[in-house]
Amino acid sequence: MWRNSVDVMDSTKRRQRFATVTRRRWFGAAAAVAAATATRTSFAATPKATFTVYTFGDSILDCGRYNEHGVHPGQLIVRNDDTLFPGFRRRDLSSLGPARLDHRAQDGARVDDLARQACGVRSTHPAVALITIGGNDLLGGLAGDRGSGIGRFETQLDAFIRVLPVRPVVLGNVYDPTFGDDSRNFLGIDASIARGNFNRVNAAIAAIAAKRGTLADLRGHFLRGDPTWFTRTIEPSLRGASEVRAVFLPHILRLRVV
Repeated sequence: MWRNSVDVMDSTKRRQRFATVTRRRWFGAAAAVAAATATRTSFAATPKATFTVYTFGDSILDCGRYNEHGVHPGQLIVRNDDTLFPGFRRRDLSSLGPARLDHRAQDGARVDDLARQACGVRSTHPAVALITIGGNDLLGGLAGDRGSGIGRFETQLDAFIRVLPVRPVVLGNVYDPTFGDDSRNFLGIDASIARGNFNRVNAAIAAIAAKRGTLADLRGHFLRGDPTWFTRTIEPSLRGASEVRAVFLPHILRLRVV
């Protein structure tokens, strides 16, 4: 009688332990599946980080006032205007994911103005900094420089980029609205002096780009253009704004894909 009762009790306890272990295993497995599902869902639902384009410098990047549509290169890099430029449809950052523009370049800026333009900028990732500078410095005196002016320009530009908290940097050189033809010289400075200093400024920009980032060869690209790319002699026209975009865009898209 006692033995039978013990056997019954033992049997009952074994069934209870088995049920308890089974329930624990089931809940554990269910929790693992739920966690895995939640992880997959969270990854799938996480949006791609917004890519920020910063523009610094002069009217090469801030030329919206020189065309009737108010278009400038930074806008077109982030989101193309398919009506104006159907050939660039889906060739913009917005086609790859979220993108935004922080436009700080200002028409007329010189190298001295860059630090002010970058005031308040914080490190952001993913991002890229686009810089065009030097044209107004040439117009303001460097075209006729016979001393150390271009050396100071190079030192200031390098110092600015060195402390700029945005990386990577794509630095544009200065294009030539005379298409290399000294008979079109509009500066009132001997063409041989102006041409030499123009080349020295671009050499300084290229040296800094090799050290701090990537060179966007605006000069080389615009030499293959025509006068419709310019307005008011030196400013990018509507077509010119798109051509500036065309020079920077491959570098930026490569960075975004990587």
